[in-house]
Amino acid sequence: MTRLPTPKTLAALGGAAALAIGLSVAAPAQGTSAPDASHAATHASRSAAAKPPAIKHVWVVMLENESYNYSFGPTGKKLAPFLARKMVSQGALLQQYYGTGHDSLDNYTAVISGQASNYELGQDCGLYTQFVQFGGENFDKWTKYHQLSGEGCVYPKSVKTVANQLSAKHLTWRGYMQDMGNIAHRDKTVMTKNGPACGHPKLNSEDLTDSTGPAADSYATRHDPFMYFQSVIGNKQMCDTHVLSFKPLAHDLKKVSTTPDFSFVVPNTCNDGHDWPKCQDGTAGRLPRVNKFLKKWITKIQASPAYRKNGLIIVTMDESGNDENATACCGMVDSLGYDDPAHPNMNEPGVYGPGGGRVGAVLLSPFIKAGTVSTKPYNHFSMLRSIEDIFGLHHLGDAKMPQVHSFGSDIYTGKKG
Repeated sequence: MTRLPTPKTLAALGGAAALAIGLSVAAPAQGTSAPDASHAATHASRSAAAKPPAIKHVWVVMLENESYNYSFGPTGKKLAPFLARKMVSQGALLQQYYGTGHDSLDNYTAVISGQASNYELGQDCGLYTQFVQFGGENFDKWTKYHQLSGEGCVYPKSVKTVANQLSAKHLTWRGYMQDMGNIAHRDKTVMTKNGPACGHPKLNSEDLTDSTGPAADSYATRHDPFMYFQSVIGNKQMCDTHVLSFKPLAHDLKKVSTTPDFSFVVPNTCNDGHDWPKCQDGTAGRLPRVNKFLKKWITKIQASPAYRKNGLIIVTMDESGNDENATACCGMVDSLGYDDPAHPNMNEPGVYGPGGGRVGAVLLSPFIKAGTVSTKPYNHFSMLRSIEDIFGLHHLGDAKMPQVHSFGSDIYTGKKG
């Protein structure tokens, strides 16, 4: 989602973002954070010691802009029964799973890097600007949770992603971005033997995909988080071979040997539920389109040899879709941004509160017993931490926070491996 800042939005800014745009920021109002303290105290030692099962392939599927109650309540069960009924019955429903900010982009970048929001990320970076670091008395280069103080969209090469971690360990990964390259001049893709790749604007130019697109192209750069890190786009060979359209996806699923260890799957803005009441082609949007997409592609992934052997599918929403639904968990609280090592560039990463609201998540795996329900608090940083644990990687950014826990025995209730 992309919105112009309101007076309340501006008042919620703090830390580096406030300095960047010359604002005078008062102490933030108290936001709402989910009551996770008792969970953290009860389960901290067990979560810290939890070892994930022998998962070798992970798929993350990111959807858009729905609250937990809408997606998994009566409306979701009616409009998206494959998600809210079938997938829930087959795997694990995470009832207390939260987005980490508003609007969209800062949630996507959080999932792959552990970096918290700043003002421009929170507004979806309609202008594709370089991240500017701040230093000085109040803003060190890095906080203790390895947050980079500053403002902007495209992080410098020093900020790594889970993709960089996987490549460094000689593990395979791919981002699959539906519709990327359908209209090449719109998203500046390059053509490769695997189809369109690495679609993003030129630095300091307008993002032409940050608006309702033509019927033939619903790719949105802001839903493709790899495009916001010089550690990916600054390496042309890496970007061109790893960040692709859906063209190779079905082929890649055919064999274990062709299936990446980590796959980040992003539907177009119609199929992810973003566009409503109608999509660009005039058909109805929101949850019915999500349902149709998931029924096709989750079924294909589940049928793949890699999933059947040792796979994990994670499906969640980026954020609740309502800025005033800004609840959070896992250590994310309202604060004076510059004084908070978890989000130094914003007082309230959720604009009106500390998070992106309760969105829920569904996980499917041979290592998860059908019908599992977890009430423990998790967020996008938890997802990143869990993926890093699966592949034996160190924790990036806010995935380091002691209040952020990896998926544990409350979720992995199936076969042992």
